[in-house]
Amino acid sequence: MDNRQKKLDLPLLQTCAQTLRFLGADMVQRANSGHPGVAMGLAEVGVILSQHVRLNPTNPHWLNRDRLVFSGGHASAFVYALLHLWGFDLSLEDLKAFRQLDSKTPGHLEFKHTPGVEITTGPLGQGFANAVGFALAGKIAQNLLDTQSINHKVYCVCGDGDLQEGISYESASLAGHLELDNLIVIYDSNAITIEGGTHLAFSENVPARFRAQNWEVLECNGHDLLEIDRMLVRAQSTTKPTLIIAKTTIGKGALGLEGSAKVHGAPLGLEVLARSKAQAGVSGEFHIPNEVARALNMQERGKALESEWHAYLEKKPDLKARVAHLQAKDFSKVVYPTFEVGQMIATRTSNGAILNALSEAYLGFLGGSADLAPSNNTHLTAQADCLPRHFGRNLHFGIREHSMGAISNALANYGLFVPFCATFFVFSDYIAPSLRLSALMGNQIIYIFTHDSIGVGEDGPTHQPIEHLSHLRALPNFDVFRPMDAHENVRCWQVALARKKPCAFVLSRQNLEVRANMPLESVQKGGYAVHKHANPQITLISSGSEVSACLEAARLLEAQGIGVQVVSVPCFDLLLEQDQDYLQSLFQGKILAVEAGRGLEWTRFAHAHMGMESFGKSAPGSVLFEHFGFSAQNIAQRAQKLLAQC
Repeated sequence: MDNRQKKLDLPLLQTCAQTLRFLGADMVQRANSGHPGVAMGLAEVGVILSQHVRLNPTNPHWLNRDRLVFSGGHASAFVYALLHLWGFDLSLEDLKAFRQLDSKTPGHLEFKHTPGVEITTGPLGQGFANAVGFALAGKIAQNLLDTQSINHKVYCVCGDGDLQEGISYESASLAGHLELDNLIVIYDSNAITIEGGTHLAFSENVPARFRAQNWEVLECNGHDLLEIDRMLVRAQSTTKPTLIIAKTTIGKGALGLEGSAKVHGAPLGLEVLARSKAQAGVSGEFHIPNEVARALNMQERGKALESEWHAYLEKKPDLKARVAHLQAKDFSKVVYPTFEVGQMIATRTSNGAILNALSEAYLGFLGGSADLAPSNNTHLTAQADCLPRHFGRNLHFGIREHSMGAISNALANYGLFVPFCATFFVFSDYIAPSLRLSALMGNQIIYIFTHDSIGVGEDGPTHQPIEHLSHLRALPNFDVFRPMDAHENVRCWQVALARKKPCAFVLSRQNLEVRANMPLESVQKGGYAVHKHANPQITLISSGSEVSACLEAARLLEAQGIGVQVVSVPCFDLLLEQDQDYLQSLFQGKILAVEAGRGLEWTRFAHAHMGMESFGKSAPGSVLFEHFGFSAQNIAQRAQKLLAQC
């Protein structure tokens, strides 16, 4: 036992563990809902973490705090009990309101909802990948600032379910490649899942798996306070990301139930809980002994740590100014690219120019693709690559869309960055869980999806997105931009950055004609008239490349004496926010929506919709637009048929 461990008051820490164990069980029992087993099994780990993590509960957003991620969002009772004991703004009454309407203690962990929760977790494996993202963010922050202003660690607690999900493999692979030595993952290895023992479906050699991915692997008894402490001390000085395999018993202390799948997702029951407390020497409900409250509260220590950090910055005004620049996330000085009217340019190409302009104006703008930067046009030409020990702003996620989104969510939550990540639109399916969590959190992250329609062409239906626009537009609190040309693309970026929320840019592979620039206010409304008529009999509404076909169809119709208004809708979500007067000014006469996707959402505005009723085919993009009816001539004919209807 070293000098540090000799100072640990083991009897007191054991009392702390028992208190934490039964706080979690009491919360679940009071709610009659939740997961007591993980809270009871992790009590000793939580108590020792209390001795190591550097947090300031009075300021949960202090930049140089350690990041603590609980990948199993179902461990929420355990987390809330810890946060309360540590001194965060989470009262005992909040613990008693666990899983109740509008409480600060919902069933799974939610960012911006509960003080001290760094990121929204719930779908297993997401938190593991988020932790990799926080560790990567810390390394990039060190590169932009210095190693004294940013020297925190990232801790993650995960379980068997997290390691069975493929996202953990993807993200662990990248963490090992990048040698993220600031990352410490504690694996709660209790060998139990909902259906029973992990032997039913999981028998791989976890230590060998992580060593093969360039991780340090340590193992300990997850109920031995000294062993846990020794492993955490060792992990803090490794040169690789570290996995600590903590062998635990789920539901530790639950008489007759510990070590069983029965204790995973249901309350213990009043009788079992009472007998278990009696056996452990714990009295009452939600009882916290005074000595435990004093031992685990870290407010004073946290204030002192933050004060030291601010004192360091005060001695370095240039560094302090750079921190302020990064935290401001200010894009007001961006010099956006300009484009010549009549030029033919794909929106993925104009987007590449915009990305580079943004990266030159703001140091915290960063991102990359899932091995598709040359196709997505996402390379930041003036920025360095993100490589082991050289953490530039050009990120290389490899062919790992699933983890790319989760890692980017953590980058967005870190406090210094506005990240983007990119892939082909059809592969947004692989990133959908992260998209949804972005929408739930409301963080500022930009998803870039290129190759947006049947215009992909020869790659065929496996690569041609059909239903994906409708899917993304169905997400609450998530903006989807599909610009018709380079100028509209710039305006969409200006709108998106000002809204400071998650969004997606859906961009063309094929070249599109650059049209006259439009006022920013028009795009801010989500839809606006790009072609007006004094007395329109029909309105054609569209987005992206199909707007050009609608404009040509309008010329054909007006040559026949039919008044037409054409409306570009670069952001359907913004259009939904407009008042009825504005919508009536846009949509006059019969309404025909034209979009090369499923487009079921257009029924909100349109009398009829021209969309995709099947998957695409393999052929040149221009041939496919003609084949599936998106030519100007066919649009004009459909408009005439609509006008002829009663």
